[in-house]
Amino acid sequence: MKRYISFPHVEGKASRQAHCDLPHGTYEREMGKEGFFGPAAFFHHRHPPTAWSSFEGPLRPHAFDLTKLDAVAASPWSAHDVLHNANCRIRQWRASGAMDHLARNADGDELLFVHRGRGQLFCDFGRLAFEAGDYIVVPRGTMWRLDCAEPVVALMIEATNSSYLLPDKGLLGSHAIFDPAMLDTPRIDDAFRAQQDEKPWRVAIKRHGRVSTATFPYNPLDAVGWHGDLSVCRINVRDIRPLMSHRYHLPPSAHTTFLGNRFVVCTFAPRPFETDPGAIKIPFFHNNDDYDEVIFYHAGDFFSRDNIHPGMMTLHPGGFTHGPHPKALERMLVQTKPATDEYAVMVDTRDALEVGAAAASVEWPGYVDSWKGSPK
Repeated sequence: MKRYISFPHVEGKASRQAHCDLPHGTYEREMGKEGFFGPAAFFHHRHPPTAWSSFEGPLRPHAFDLTKLDAVAASPWSAHDVLHNANCRIRQWRASGAMDHLARNADGDELLFVHRGRGQLFCDFGRLAFEAGDYIVVPRGTMWRLDCAEPVVALMIEATNSSYLLPDKGLLGSHAIFDPAMLDTPRIDDAFRAQQDEKPWRVAIKRHGRVSTATFPYNPLDAVGWHGDLSVCRINVRDIRPLMSHRYHLPPSAHTTFLGNRFVVCTFAPRPFETDPGAIKIPFFHNNDDYDEVIFYHAGDFFSRDNIHPGMMTLHPGGFTHGPHPKALERMLVQTKPATDEYAVMVDTRDALEVGAAAASVEWPGYVDSWKGSPK
């Protein structure tokens, strides 16, 4: 158990409840430890903490328009490298048609988020249909391939040298956010048996970032059955029931979907806005000093951001103060509609991320200036 130097204290003109009842004309900023789980301080500023006139240096945030990465790759191991560190690797993959080989990741579990398209995934465990909005967890060592009925754009999030887990939901119980019974698994059905043949098949195996190829004189997806408690599984973002609080704006950690080693994957899904008059109704300003924060914008109206469209991704390095853009800040206490309308995937990593060459080629360099100024 960590013994932080921690002592709840109130100084000056301040609210005693985080994210609520701010002193008139002030803007709240959170500075904390361990993401949103450790001790924290909440400052009340006379000006928005991001209303800089200029910002220079390596802590600048990044925004990438991944829709401009339009090259189709025959293999997931040829997908665009977007962001990475020792524990997490994020790629964007465009695929079409049916893969003519199998893929196998020996470096870690793979999480596919299907941004566009639909089709079927064939793997050791059987056949699994997929569509836009699906998360597909592929355990390390699984052989698999896609057969796309429509062109696919997928985010691939690798848990390098580790496994994906479900978060501990604590007092909420294990059925909150989504019931594990909602996780679909592949089936060994007629369609799976029909793809088994005696033709040569290649398996592209990635280990330490390098690809080896094993060739078989038959299709190695030839299982007739299996048993156990490990499998590919799938859930769609539409089946996620986000936590809500009508009197308090919940931190992003409340929307955690999967855990990796030293990173988390969260899902922002439509939810009602807070109704308490004193509760803020937008994300609060924060530094997130211990984590790099990545958001992939999937669909809808991203209410806290300006000039962001589906298919874009942002990176806010740990220590960079961020929060709502000026237009969103105008609706800090009163929203014009009853609920949010957005789907987004957030990846928070405990260790700094490196920007891949593909992402750097589609970066919006003026993103840091989107916070300039104060709300009207």
